[in-house]
Amino acid sequence: MISINTNPAASAAAYSLDNVSRSLQKTLQRLSSGSRIVSPMDDAGGLAVAMRLNAAVRRTEATQSNVSNAQAFLETQDGVLKAAEKVISRLGELTQLGTDVTKSTNDLTLYQSEVNSLKAQLGSLMTETFNGVSLFTNGASAASINTTGTVSITASQDGSQVIAITKADLGNIGAILGSTAATATGLDITTIAKATAAITSINAAIQSIASLRASNGAEQSRLSFAADVLAINKVNLEAATSRITDVDIAEESAKLARFNILQQAGTAMLAQANQSTQSILRLLM
Repeated sequence: MISINTNPAASAAAYSLDNVSRSLQKTLQRLSSGSRIVSPMDDAGGLAVAMRLNAAVRRTEATQSNVSNAQAFLETQDGVLKAAEKVISRLGELTQLGTDVTKSTNDLTLYQSEVNSLKAQLGSLMTETFNGVSLFTNGASAASINTTGTVSITASQDGSQVIAITKADLGNIGAILGSTAATATGLDITTIAKATAAITSINAAIQSIASLRASNGAEQSRLSFAADVLAINKVNLEAATSRITDVDIAEESAKLARFNILQQAGTAMLAQANQSTQSILRLLM
């Protein structure tokens, strides 16, 4: 049937051309954005999963930052412990010098003066902080420096893993050597007998500082492994998100070429369909 009011062939060609144009536009959007999911209707379920994975990636990055800060806390703490070790080593040297029978009382008094200064320095180390957080506790009076001997670090993005790092009890060493207010008279080397007796305290202090540094090293090692796990988890989460949302450039490029050809062909066929009605004029002439 030949009619003037309707042109089914042109309508069908226009419909096909419209579909191809929309597909071409979506392909261009995917290639320009690099994302396979341009709008939620492209993959509603995949979009929801990708959003959760992206949120997990962001939390993992934040957790990595927290673990890095905890490592810095322990490194700072160990730096102070190294200084305390040097102080104790010097105190041990002075104590040993105090056992020398050739030293006069005046000599021992001078040694004691340096001992007192070093004890004061050791006491000041107990107040060291990292970003306002105390590095150490004082076994004799913990409340005067901080309220807890540990700091909890979340080591997983879902909060399921928590690592406790220790605020080393430097106050215990201070009590041994008499560098706290309560034992200000400790570590007396003003006589040979007192210096000889003080060697025991020095040995105890050295053992204590060695234990603190060993614990510090163990905690740093654990945090290092936790940081490695977080880094691996982040890579895996990003890969999973990529498989859902990232566009396959090769595939979309092939679609682009196909839709371009179809669009050109559809435009040509629509023109032909519109021209087909011109035959009616011949019937009327």
